[in-house]
Amino acid sequence: MNYKVLIADDEVELLSVFELYVMKENMELVKAEDGRQAWELFQSTMPHLVVLDVLMPEMDGFTVLRKIREISKVPAIMLTARSEDYDKILGLELGADDYITKPYNPMEVMARIKAQLRRNYDYQEKEQTRRLSYFDIELLIDEGIVKKKDEIIELTRTEFMILRFLMESPGRIYTKQQIYTYVWGDDYVADDNALMVHISNLRGKLEDNPKSPKLLKTVKGLGYKFEKETKAI
Repeated sequence: MNYKVLIADDEVELLSVFELYVMKENMELVKAEDGRQAWELFQSTMPHLVVLDVLMPEMDGFTVLRKIREISKVPAIMLTARSEDYDKILGLELGADDYITKPYNPMEVMARIKAQLRRNYDYQEKEQTRRLSYFDIELLIDEGIVKKKDEIIELTRTEFMILRFLMESPGRIYTKQQIYTYVWGDDYVADDNALMVHISNLRGKLEDNPKSPKLLKTVKGLGYKFEKETKAI
């Protein structure tokens, strides 16, 4: 698998160094120079792993990690020039998987990146953790692919995120605000019409009869759900 790694650090020279190491490992690097850019790029690129500097302009690494953990379990490594135990404890409690104190050797950082990728992807059964399949719809999380009856369905990033969120808990009803928070983040101003359009587009691509949906259901007054599949006895 060609992994995609997001590294956020306001020291541009360090990003250039990491780029050389990442390319050598045949990985794709996504670079961010501040916290807000890191959060935006995370949502748009869906990386396999993130490396976040704690002290960044616009939004610190802790805040970025907190927002990521609201929607994703992607492995995260924190970088900091401070060695206080409080910072390490806070990062780990927020969901960091590893913590490295500056100054550090880029080779060590890459070794830890590869260790996290192995642990979270290579050593896990992909069929159990990275694939969702209900009815005739199959969603491949790592590849960003959706299939219906083995035929690839072209979805936008937003449509993919909405579908993934609903398919991860079939039968569960999610409010519009919960969907907004997952797909767009806390800073997004809810727009009922926008969500309705995305749901309508998904139905047009996935349902046999979009006017009478069997998969993506509207629960009046509550929100939306992906129908739970029941097995015949």
